[in-house]
Amino acid sequence: MLYPAHYKDLSDAELIAEYKKSGDKIFVGILYKRYSHLVMGLCMKYLKDEDEAQDAVINIFTKLFDDLIKHQVEYFKSWLYTFTKNHCLMILRSAKAKLRHTLAYGEDVKLFVEKAEEMHQNANKREQEYVALEKALAELNEEQRTCVELFYIKDKSYTEIAELTGYTLNNVKSYIQNGKRNLKIKLEQVNERQEPQ
Repeated sequence: MLYPAHYKDLSDAELIAEYKKSGDKIFVGILYKRYSHLVMGLCMKYLKDEDEAQDAVINIFTKLFDDLIKHQVEYFKSWLYTFTKNHCLMILRSAKAKLRHTLAYGEDVKLFVEKAEEMHQNANKREQEYVALEKALAELNEEQRTCVELFYIKDKSYTEIAELTGYTLNNVKSYIQNGKRNLKIKLEQVNERQEPQ
């Protein structure tokens, strides 16, 4: 027979099995003590706010009471990692949706209306800049263009670019550095040609 003093010696799987069998929340409490610091760290990584992260930790472990009954969890630690990540991403998506709603219907509408004319005037200039950038990119050699596009446009890391292209890490860094410098020169030349004489 198990006594409460021995519960903490149980494995994750044994704690979950005991919880499913008895419904006693003490077993989820032990999992909380075991992993709450890791969950908090992951929540901080995604949410960047201590209060929000603490709320998320409490919500996550509260949801476990139902989810551990519903789901067959073999490797609790990795399952909890995915569960926590998904919970944080859901919070971030919800926050973005609220922000979009505020921008569309809230007080910021006035600011957007006031700026509309200025934005319209700048649209043509931005379009010209975009066309110039595309043209300058096309003029780079293949290695520089590929690395610059992957780094700046597709947000890939040096290591990811090296894996995707087969270039060495040093080559990737060099292509990006030289590509950026060449882009700047080409864009300056375009600007000089466009300036009124």
